[in-house]
Amino acid sequence: MKALTFNEHGGIEKLHIAEMPKPTIGADDVLINVKASALNRLDLFVREGLPGLKLPMPHIPGSDGAGVIAQVGANVRALRVGQRVTINPGLSCGACEFCLAGEQSLCGDFKILGEHCAGTAAEFVRVPATNVLPIPDDFPFEQAAAAPLVFLTAWRALVSRAKVRAGEDVLILGAGGGASTAAIQIAKKAGARVFVTSSSDAKLQKAKELGADVLINYATQEWDKQVYKLTNKRGVDVVFESVGAAVWLKAIRALRRGGRLVTIGATTGPNPQEEIRQIFWKQVDILGSTMSNQREFAEVMNLVLRGELKPVIDTVLPLERAQDAHARLASGEQFGKIVLAM
Repeated sequence: MKALTFNEHGGIEKLHIAEMPKPTIGADDVLINVKASALNRLDLFVREGLPGLKLPMPHIPGSDGAGVIAQVGANVRALRVGQRVTINPGLSCGACEFCLAGEQSLCGDFKILGEHCAGTAAEFVRVPATNVLPIPDDFPFEQAAAAPLVFLTAWRALVSRAKVRAGEDVLILGAGGGASTAAIQIAKKAGARVFVTSSSDAKLQKAKELGADVLINYATQEWDKQVYKLTNKRGVDVVFESVGAAVWLKAIRALRRGGRLVTIGATTGPNPQEEIRQIFWKQVDILGSTMSNQREFAEVMNLVLRGELKPVIDTVLPLERAQDAHARLASGEQFGKIVLAM
């Protein structure tokens, strides 16, 4: 099968299209003929190399994907060959205390497609049948591929962890990323007033079209002070962030007393500057969130498939232009998801 691969960690030039063996499946798996694979910033991190991550080479990246079932394992009863599906990229053992409690993303053996094992940027991918969700016949593969990782991540962070409620103020740092475009819609659906930041006025206007209420250009304004001013010196109820070290101090300052900071990533580094006195004096909650459990995945994807939440697609490129796709994502120029079409 044709696949996007790299043989060693490094820059974009390490990516190549190669012939790879078609995966063999187990009794509880399905084999999916991939029609679309969406990029996430995780793809850049995996290609460049993550501390402690040791992968057999060549490696196939890609966490998000959608396609058609080509084969089902002997124990699979609820799915059939020819069915159109999308994928939950979070893999768990199914037997530990967390999996048995329905909290798969807390599993001690939790893995993500494309990060810890071969991913979706290939003609075929093997996935546990429990991680597959059928999609309607008229739902585009590109949208089905663009939704899962960012929507399930934003849903768990805002709904399950931060418990956003109607009437609250939610600040989303960085308007253009896939998780941010999902978070804007989810926060609005919960009834919140949504603040967004970006250094691009064009991205801020696109965020407004998604439902953002308050737009702050951090290239021309000190965004934490602007938030404080616009909330009448109260601060926001929730900050949703994946930026990491560069923003934590300001994010804590932007929170109201008793507010919640929910973090899903560390793009600018894992060791932030913070003010402990701000944390205990304001009694803020700092919440971590990773991916989702199966119930949350089903909840948010059903909203996506009904059209109540919509994946934002920046660009669709053929697999052969994967280097261009990685370059665009690395530049930060995109608004929404970049999708590779098979």
